[in-house]
Amino acid sequence: MRWFLHAKIHKAIVTNADVNYVGSITVDQLLVEKAGFLPGEKVLVTSNTSGARLETYIIEGEKGSGEICMNGAAAHLIKTGEEIIIIGFELSDKSINTKKILVDKNNRFVKYL
Repeated sequence: MRWFLHAKIHKAIVTNADVNYVGSITVDQLLVEKAGFLPGEKVLVTSNTSGARLETYIIEGEKGSGEICMNGAAAHLIKTGEEIIIIGFELSDKSINTKKILVDKNNRFVKYL
């Protein structure tokens, strides 16, 4: 068994960071679906701005809103306006199909990578 990249949202911009929210990352439902994530899925979030890396889980935000919100303790590490990558992995005994999407500065789907 090996860990494989199964989903990725590339170059998303954090639209909000709320330390008072109870954990997780809120992601526009449309982007969750396009990338192949599931609500509650564990993800690695990396900041292209600060270099911070953290693990959390996905909560779906309003569909088409462009929302990417760092919640709870994660909001101390990754702030509003930072460019991030949201990465999901899958444990498998064989190669898997990966969905990687690129978004624009407003977190709108641009293309599959």
